[in-house]
Amino acid sequence: MCGFCGYIAKNNELNPGQNEQNAMIDRAEMITHRGPDDAGYYTDDRVQLAFRRLSIIDLSGGHQPLPYENERYYIIYNGEVYNYVELRNELIKKGYSFKTTSDTEVILASYVDRGEDCVKDFRGMFAFIIWDKQEKTLFAARDIFGIKPFYYMEKEDGIFFASEKKSLLVGEDPHPVSKKALQYYMTFQFVPEPYTLSEEIKRLEPGHYLLKKDGQPLEIKAYWKPTFAPARQTVDEAKKKIQDVLVDSVKMHMRSDVPVGAFLSSGIDSTCIVALAKRFNENIKTFTVGFRSKGYNEIDIARDSAEKLGVENHAVEITAEMFMNELPRIVWHMDDPVADPAAIPLYFVAKEARKQVKVVLSGEGSDELFGGYNIYREPIALKWFDGVPNAGKRLIRTIASRLPVGMKGRSYLLRGTTPMAERYVGNAFMFNETEKKYVLKTFSHDHPFTDITRPIYNDAAGYDKVAQMQLIDIGTWLRGDILVKADRMTMAHSLELRVPFLDKEVFEVARSLPASLKTADGTTKYAFREAMRDIVPQSILFRRKLGFPVPIRVWLKDEMYDWARRLIHDSQTDQYINKSYTLKLLEDHRSGKRDNSRKIWTILMFMLWHQIYIEKTVRFDKEPAFQA
Repeated sequence: MCGFCGYIAKNNELNPGQNEQNAMIDRAEMITHRGPDDAGYYTDDRVQLAFRRLSIIDLSGGHQPLPYENERYYIIYNGEVYNYVELRNELIKKGYSFKTTSDTEVILASYVDRGEDCVKDFRGMFAFIIWDKQEKTLFAARDIFGIKPFYYMEKEDGIFFASEKKSLLVGEDPHPVSKKALQYYMTFQFVPEPYTLSEEIKRLEPGHYLLKKDGQPLEIKAYWKPTFAPARQTVDEAKKKIQDVLVDSVKMHMRSDVPVGAFLSSGIDSTCIVALAKRFNENIKTFTVGFRSKGYNEIDIARDSAEKLGVENHAVEITAEMFMNELPRIVWHMDDPVADPAAIPLYFVAKEARKQVKVVLSGEGSDELFGGYNIYREPIALKWFDGVPNAGKRLIRTIASRLPVGMKGRSYLLRGTTPMAERYVGNAFMFNETEKKYVLKTFSHDHPFTDITRPIYNDAAGYDKVAQMQLIDIGTWLRGDILVKADRMTMAHSLELRVPFLDKEVFEVARSLPASLKTADGTTKYAFREAMRDIVPQSILFRRKLGFPVPIRVWLKDEMYDWARRLIHDSQTDQYINKSYTLKLLEDHRSGKRDNSRKIWTILMFMLWHQIYIEKTVRFDKEPAFQA
């Protein structure tokens, strides 16, 4: 596990002086938290490569940039390829030799063997760059789900790459804020890929690779896209496949030379991972977080599960003061604002876990793959509208739109008469297009949220409605919110997070499930829950998970109210944000007129991000990376 940055000159030979070399070192030092254990650099007449490493497996053999085949090839790599042992044995049979036992060298040998198709063999999380010094070709790729990040910035003379955007900003004047990306952010509460809020910086999308050949423009190609292939099967058949593939995935994800722990919440996903992990490590330690506010604490439930599973549990309770003190640092680590309050407890539970382990398992991805969100039951609730003629739907919608906001039944009628592609934009939906006109002074009709969702709906046209919603969440929410906060909040503490649900073999099983095995029997993740009957405690099996709940709704009325007003007033975002409208949202929320907490939080996180990265008025000493 590591962080990397690099540069390739487009055409002219690179002759970096000391200043340029120091600049690359500074870019790498900016992400020392991703790799406090080791550093490495490589420079030739075309590229510069820099790396920081967190040692998990074979530190001595995994030093990077790693050369191969008499130093023709070099690699910098962030991630873990869990099937590297099997791939290594296959490559040895083909005649390839190895000087290390690391997965890094396996990736290089696989590239030499199969070229760009090598990525299709890798089971794991990764972002890497391979430089072929002889052919003057740079090849880079990112894993299929986007677990590991990859940023790039193309300039006139060359292209910069990095694990985190902040590395690309070193030595640069503040980049113009992308108005298009900001408009998307106000819909989703995160900036959807490939965009960032920095105009010149993009993200390589999951399941894609890029190629830069000598004298040719940068090429970006997809090597994998999520698709569903529902197959007729009984619940017992599905249960067996789910159990078998999850046992195998957890076993693979526990390959490590250092202790592996696990996050444990009150839900079935993390509990499942812990229960299966205990089969391979009876002494696995678990970590839980909660808040002191009533209704926002799952510590007792997690401890009960830990006791029933027979595992050790460590918990941390967060106060509003702790929350506020760390918030600027959390936003800094995110690179771009992610207005998901769950990032904050994740930051604190990662901090607690890093005191005892270097690697943790977590349950991200289960809901997207197995159909776990309550919203996936919406097609069942709205089935009545399928028989209503289009003219009737238009009439109902017109009448419903004239009803008072908040009136019982209004939302149901509007949702039932609105096509899914227009109403479902993912698990988080902050501001609709009309609301954004009030929030954003930079609003443009040229950038509707459908720019992001339309291509996904086009690919999902033949699927049932549940599968369509899953694909939207996999293509937006999962990679733009869930995995961003998971990576950044754990890496902030030099902690490696592994997600066994987001495994290519697990996905193969999940994609075969019909809708009847997802939202059935009055619940979600039906087949998955049935598969867990003999694995997790019965008290957890059908419990609605809280998912690291955060009392933002409560605190914005009290502990955080003055801070919020001050931030709105002080932030130099008047050219983007209608502050009078924002203040009205805050006052309506405080008075109890309506719950505006998530919308307010979305604006506040942009304002705080702007203070840190653009205005540079919020400063803090960057803490040294964790040292064991």
